[in-house]
Amino acid sequence: MELQSLKNRFGIIGNSPALNHALTTAMQVAPTDLTVLINGESGVGKESFSHIIHQLSARKHNPFIAVNCGAIPEGTIDSELFGHEKGSFTGAHEARKGYFETVNSGTIFLDEVGELPIGTQARLLRVLEAQEYIRVGSSKVMKTDVRVVAATNVNLLDKIAAGRFREDLYYRLNTVPIHVPALRDRKEDIVTLFRRFCIDFAEKYRTDPVQLDDAAKQLLVNYSFPGNIRELKNIAEQVSVLAKSKIVTAENFQQFIPNSRQRNLPVPVGSNDNQSFMSEREILYKMLFEMKNDLNELKKIVYTAVPQGEIFKGTAEFQHQNGFTPIQQNEPARSIVIDSNNNVHEIQVEESMSLMDKEKEMIIKALKKHRSRRKDAARDLGISERTLYRKIKEYNIAD
Repeated sequence: MELQSLKNRFGIIGNSPALNHALTTAMQVAPTDLTVLINGESGVGKESFSHIIHQLSARKHNPFIAVNCGAIPEGTIDSELFGHEKGSFTGAHEARKGYFETVNSGTIFLDEVGELPIGTQARLLRVLEAQEYIRVGSSKVMKTDVRVVAATNVNLLDKIAAGRFREDLYYRLNTVPIHVPALRDRKEDIVTLFRRFCIDFAEKYRTDPVQLDDAAKQLLVNYSFPGNIRELKNIAEQVSVLAKSKIVTAENFQQFIPNSRQRNLPVPVGSNDNQSFMSEREILYKMLFEMKNDLNELKKIVYTAVPQGEIFKGTAEFQHQNGFTPIQQNEPARSIVIDSNNNVHEIQVEESMSLMDKEKEMIIKALKKHRSRRKDAARDLGISERTLYRKIKEYNIAD
């Protein structure tokens, strides 16, 4: 099959070299039974590649299932994938088949495979190496003939280094790697994709498709799209429904671009985990800015409470004369304050500099502000909803 024919069949738009390379690799590996690991940021269309691989394989008439490993609770993931026997755990009122049994002879797509618990990773490794598994609560070995296509939006090598992902499983999954480029890395496709989405929405809402003038197109292309194609499609739908004119200028288009989420921070070159990296770093930057604001507010309170001219920096001589212990190296800074009764006080403010504590505190505040609506809280924090979900589990936050 030619590359253009493949794009037409699966509705893929774009002609960037990185996208064409990923599609070509998918076409070449599809007829085999090799395990494939698709990596790329959230929203780039990794699941579309799993459908391509399945539909171009000899298994195309057999079952296909997509499983989001990050959305299944850790306590039930083994049962979902491998099944369980009746009475194997509380609530197991009857035996249940797992995905590796129901999709036998087909293809299973494991999205967010990096979120699998260590124990489940060991079970998956056995499936890949010996094509066998054991139901939860059973001792009977069962056989399966399932092709595994996995996907991740995080750097699994970093997880391996942190002891949260098995190295042997990584190399089993990564037999053939496919990297799906982020939208900002295929800028030549952005306007074409946007036009296609606008035409589709015009048909859906029975109206004429909107068009962007040159300045608006430039604004669109220069946006970083942290949500990738999914975000571009959302913007196209907003413009199609809310734009007052079918010819949208840059001034009018500006309201549809979420400026608060634009970032001009450097991105590490060669990383397959740019989105995750940016999300984590943005939380840290927000925490540091909030800490700075808190310190400024504290200074205002002190300067307001004490008459001007009565706050002095504690010099060594002044501290010695008044019986204060000199400040040691790495000790928090102290200030000497003289109140209205000429009493001398030494102030030392202990700050919690734990980034994890601050991160958890910000997430709790955002969830409380948005009444536990994770989508709104994630947008307020400047991170993806998937990253917020993972952080809530990591910090055991009850929302």
